[in-house]
Amino acid sequence: MLVLSTSEVAFVQPASRQEKQLRSAPAPAVETARTSAAMVGDYLQLMRWSQWIKNTVIYAALIFSKHLLDPWSVCWVTLAFVAFCLTASGAYVVNDIRDVERDRQHPEKASRPLASGRIPLPTAYGLAVVLMASGLALGFFLGWAFGGLLLIYLLLQFLYTLLLKEMVILDVMAIATGFAIRAAAGGVVIHVEVSPWLIICTFLLMLFLGFSKRRHELVLLQSRATEHRASLREYSPYFLDQMISVVTASTVVAYAIYTASPEVREKLGTDKLYVTIPFVLFGIFRYLYLVHQREEGGNPTQLLLSDKPLVVDILLWLVVCTVLLYWG
Repeated sequence: MLVLSTSEVAFVQPASRQEKQLRSAPAPAVETARTSAAMVGDYLQLMRWSQWIKNTVIYAALIFSKHLLDPWSVCWVTLAFVAFCLTASGAYVVNDIRDVERDRQHPEKASRPLASGRIPLPTAYGLAVVLMASGLALGFFLGWAFGGLLLIYLLLQFLYTLLLKEMVILDVMAIATGFAIRAAAGGVVIHVEVSPWLIICTFLLMLFLGFSKRRHELVLLQSRATEHRASLREYSPYFLDQMISVVTASTVVAYAIYTASPEVREKLGTDKLYVTIPFVLFGIFRYLYLVHQREEGGNPTQLLLSDKPLVVDILLWLVVCTVLLYWG
């Protein structure tokens, strides 16, 4: 039989308590870290950081003006991208504040930080002010012309939030105009002339994506659609399909004219840009397939990043355009 002395027992017992303390101590730290990460995630979600990819439209003028290999131009456009991200995020927060009750009726948007109550309204107001002020300050630092466009974009977002989002057709046109402003701002910040065709193609493409999103919302929510967005009461799947058809054809024709235009060929120094038309056609047809056959399209940004054929198509289009413009 093994017998322990009193001193040995006294030595063993503290070690056992220490082991228990070591096992239990990290738990609060881990829980605190997890909570902090969740809070950061909520604030990023409220800012809609995933939507920042929309602001990459600002790089279009950089690419098509042949300034992609100029480090200073890349730096200025990148700062302009940051300014748009900050300003747009502030506008998104304001939009979520206004729509907080409607978002609670939406099957997907009800889990947003503001609609779910994870972030209080006063905090959201403060965050919106900081984001918009920072974005505008950076914008006017980059130049008065660029800052002016950024301010017009912000005013358009306010007008959309307060009025235009409730008006049929104009709601989507306002969104498309915001993208056209981004495309124009990309040229203004590096002082290059932006082709009207670039603005037209951007506007038409965004109309296509916007009407497709409205169709998805209408089909998804059905009788509850108007609770989420008042303008949906004026839409119908047939009406939206008609507008999508018109915008689809207009987008393809406008891009084809852009690539074949003698003025554009002379300015860009290549007459082979028309070979990128098949990529544009496939991208539009693939998106139509996802909208009509798979009933997707509610989140164009997520769809453009998650659908592999679309991602590959966009990357190939960018590669071919870059090769033709810079080494063609």
